[in-house]
Amino acid sequence: MEFLTVLLDTMMNQGLAGIGAGLAAVGAGIGVGRIGGTALESMARQPEATGDLRANMIVAAALVEGVALFAVIVCLLVALG
Repeated sequence: MEFLTVLLDTMMNQGLAGIGAGLAAVGAGIGVGRIGGTALESMARQPEATGDLRANMIVAAALVEGVALFAVIVCLLVALG
């Protein structure tokens, strides 16, 4: 009986970790999409600021991707641990 409880608890943790990793990936996709869309809109409104906007967009997208990668790694560690 205890073995079954431990097995089900482990499987539940792995399933929740998988859902968390998926949500992190979807959240990163939404975040990068919003960053790109807003940057393109800003470039259309003020074309002379294109270089500055592009640089800021790349930095912001890199930060969003870094947080998403960290979240996926944490979820994988929970699933394997």
